[in-house]
Amino acid sequence: MSPEPVIELRPADAQDAGTIREIVRAAYARWIPAIGREPRPMTVDYAQAVREHQIDLLCRDGHMLGLIETMLRPDHLWIENIAIRPEHQHKGLGRRLLAHAEHLAATAGRAELRLLTNAAFAANVALYERTGYQIDRREAFMGGITLYMAKTLDG
Repeated sequence: MSPEPVIELRPADAQDAGTIREIVRAAYARWIPAIGREPRPMTVDYAQAVREHQIDLLCRDGHMLGLIETMLRPDHLWIENIAIRPEHQHKGLGRRLLAHAEHLAATAGRAELRLLTNAAFAANVALYERTGYQIDRREAFMGGITLYMAKTLDG
């Protein structure tokens, strides 16, 4: 019997920026036909994002499978981005990263998490709703609708 693969979370560093960009571009590419343009996360400078935000990487046996980018705000934890390599989607990794964000929020004394997403990203919206996020408001943006979502932690 071969050993179980080791799945771990680790903080990103400057050397990870290229791989982060690759994962984000691959993860969001499926949404280009739905909105007629590259989603905004595909255009981010991830070298700068690694310097300015907390980015935690989900790795299996050292191979990066996905990431979550967060920012601690005075009254909540903001989820800036969550991305999973397409070949590893639908395996519970997104839920695992969202649970990690909840742990970060609770550890920092924040009782709320917030994020935004495009209403056209139906699978993402469904995941957020299944994990307890609710739509706070809708806003027109670049020909589509942005959904602002939040989750309050029990506590």
